[in-house]
Amino acid sequence: MNVKVQPVNEVKDPVERSSLALNDPQKFLIGGGVLVSLVLFIYLAVTQSVIQPVLLILGLLLGHTLFHARFGFTSAFRRMMSVGNGQAMRAHMLMLAVAVTLFAPILAFGLSFFGEDVAGYVSPVGVSLLVGAFIFGIGMQLGGGCASGTLYAIGGGRTVMFITLLFFIVGTTVGAYHLPFWTEDLPSAEPVSLATSTGLGYGGAWIVSLLLFGLIAWITIVVERKRKSPKVAPLPTAQGWKRIFRGSWPLFAAAIALAVLNALTLMTRGQPWGITSAFALWGSKVAQFFGVDVASWGYWQGEAATALQSSIFADSTTVLNFGVILGAFIASAAGGLFKFTKITTGNFFASVIGGLLMGYGARLAFGCNIGAYFGGIASFSLHGYIWGIMAIGGTFLALYLRPLFGLSVPKSNDSVC
Repeated sequence: MNVKVQPVNEVKDPVERSSLALNDPQKFLIGGGVLVSLVLFIYLAVTQSVIQPVLLILGLLLGHTLFHARFGFTSAFRRMMSVGNGQAMRAHMLMLAVAVTLFAPILAFGLSFFGEDVAGYVSPVGVSLLVGAFIFGIGMQLGGGCASGTLYAIGGGRTVMFITLLFFIVGTTVGAYHLPFWTEDLPSAEPVSLATSTGLGYGGAWIVSLLLFGLIAWITIVVERKRKSPKVAPLPTAQGWKRIFRGSWPLFAAAIALAVLNALTLMTRGQPWGITSAFALWGSKVAQFFGVDVASWGYWQGEAATALQSSIFADSTTVLNFGVILGAFIASAAGGLFKFTKITTGNFFASVIGGLLMGYGARLAFGCNIGAYFGGIASFSLHGYIWGIMAIGGTFLALYLRPLFGLSVPKSNDSVC
């Protein structure tokens, strides 16, 4: 009997396979991925501070985790808004619950491995956040993945995501240029921390956060039962201990792993996991190479100017991003799943528009699904919650736009979603 399973390329409908067995490992690709990772590790160890090679390892583990669980933010929002399936959203709530539990003492006591000053992502609430998160929500549904999804999908060989990444970089670079207008000329309030701005302290903010996560998880269960939502399609997998390296991970296992890895990132570099600031750096360096006076932009003033003048390998977010791509690549090859996919006219233009919207939106909203939503909420920042609400709003609109580009939307009468 054929079983519908989830493809690596999530823009397609679930595909029919006779079993959930994996292909043979792609040993040549595994060896190449390990070799590149090792060379990069040695290069970072020789030329950069000790923090950079540690971050590369964390990035590899993040990419490994994301790929094995296909842990999505884009698909989670889409399934919830289209058919009411909240399985992935509940995994998000578990991830955030573990994260705030770990972040609270780290932030309260300034715990770090290398003596770095520790600070969470607590950003202003204003027009830039509202607009940025909303258009990011649209963009990730058209682009076929969020910031983390773009990186791990590239590692898995999803060809169209290279287009998404290219225009993601373009969008975030333009967003960096425009950011002073959005933050200085338009209404914006001061950053709000549930821990330090309310008198709750980290203990009180932790309790409030857990209650909110529990409430959201309960709502997803109610909606799921009321709408009789289709289940999430299973993934091909190995069995037993081999599943760690060659199989699908339960969403809840990945949620815990991602929270722990984010906490370790915070203690290693003094900031939570982020992705899109590196895109702005890469795009700005390219623009600078072609004679654009990037250094005069408001975005690159103060401490940020140092990053613009330094090697990209000195940028901790860049190193994490490289690690995520390599970790996902090795994981996909281990499962025999690495394969370049077809680019159609529809998904090409969707990726161009989606990438631009995500890039621009990420800069306006002080981060993406990782830096603003995951990192912001884990840091007890109000802006993280608002980001999530606005991105879900953008997702709802995008459900009507996806079919225009030939992209599927889950339906209530599907057997799986």
